Amino acid sequence: MVNLSDKAFAGVLWAKRGPLLVLRDAELLQAGAPAVAMDGEVVVERARVEFIQIVAGGG
Repeated sequence: MVNLSDKAFAGVLWAKRGPLLVLRDAELLQAGAPAVAMDGEVVVERARVEFIQIVAGGG
């Protein structure tokens, strides 16, 4: 889970490309709203990341 100041993304950290993080199978999480599935890849600038939380997968 990648947390920004105003939202978070839950997904698989697929790649780190310089100042960017690439997530796949991501969902957008915002307070007071249901999770929204994101198509394709989500690219986040590392400078905007407040913290990253590692969440164990199901199984």
